[in-house]
Amino acid sequence: MSSSGAPLCDLRPSDGVEARLDPVTADDGLALRVEALGIDYWLPRLGQSLRAVDGVSFDAEAGSFVSLVGPSGCGKTSILNAAAGLLTGFTGRVIVHGRPVTGPGRDRALVFQQAALLPWRTVLGNVMYGLECHRVSRPEARRRTQELIQVVGLAGFEHHYPHELSGGMQQRVNLARALAVDPRLLLMDEPFAALDAQTREYMQGELTRIWSIKRKTVLFITHQIDEAVYLSDRVVVLSARPGRIKAIVDVTLPRPRSLALKRTEKFLEFERRVWDLIEPGGGQPPPDAGGAVR
Repeated sequence: MSSSGAPLCDLRPSDGVEARLDPVTADDGLALRVEALGIDYWLPRLGQSLRAVDGVSFDAEAGSFVSLVGPSGCGKTSILNAAAGLLTGFTGRVIVHGRPVTGPGRDRALVFQQAALLPWRTVLGNVMYGLECHRVSRPEARRRTQELIQVVGLAGFEHHYPHELSGGMQQRVNLARALAVDPRLLLMDEPFAALDAQTREYMQGELTRIWSIKRKTVLFITHQIDEAVYLSDRVVVLSARPGRIKAIVDVTLPRPRSLALKRTEKFLEFERRVWDLIEPGGGQPPPDAGGAVR
C-alpha cells in the first residue's frame, strides 16, 4: 500500500482473465456484477506486492441484499471499495447496472463503521449535506430529508446535534444521509461494528425495515454471521487472504423478517452452514476455481 493508503493494483494481464470476460449487458436484471476481480497492494517496506483478492466473481440482483463474510484481511473492504470506484487498476471487472465502474458515481453511496457526522450540523443538516453537494434545490432537499428522517425513525430529532444522539441514532442519520442521494447501490462496511450487542440487534431490525421500504440493492460487510444471515438474500463466503470465494449461500428464509427469526431452527441451520464454511478447510474451492461453490 502506498503512503496515501491507495492500493497499487496489478496492471499486468492475469492468465488471460480479461479475454474470458463476457460482454456487458445492461438489461440482465443485475444491479452488481463482480467478475474475476483481483486486487494487489504494494508494500514499500518489503519491496513487494500483496495479493488481497484473487479471482472473485459474484452478482447481486436489483433490490437484493448481499453480504460478504470471511476472516479479517480477506479483502472484503477492498471488494467494496472497488464497487465504490475508490480503487483503480484491478484485474477483472466490477459492473453496476450494466456499466463498468471506473470511479465514484452518484449511483452508489457508502455507509462506514463510524457515522462521521458533521458536529456543527443538526440531524436535518447532516442528512441534507449530500443533496447540497449535488446541488439539489433547497425545497426538494428538505422534502427528501424530512421523508427519510421519518423512515429511519428520527422524527422529532431534526434539530438535535450529533453529540445529543446515541450511537444507534447517529448511524440512522448516517444511513439517511446515504439514502438521500437516491443511490441504486448502497455499500455498507460494518456499519454496526462500533455498537453494543443490544443496539446492534436493534439496528439490524431497523435496517431490515428500512430496506423493505426503500428496496435498494445492498452490498454489506460484516464479521457477525448471524447478522449476515438475518439481513441477506445471499451470503458470499470468502477464504483467508488472498480472498477467494468459498461458497455463495442463498438464504431462503421468508420475508419480512423479525428478530424472533434468529431463535428458529431454520435460521440456526443457515448460521451453522456459514460458520462451517468459514472454519479452516471448510468449503475450499478447487485450486483453479475462483467462482462459487454452492
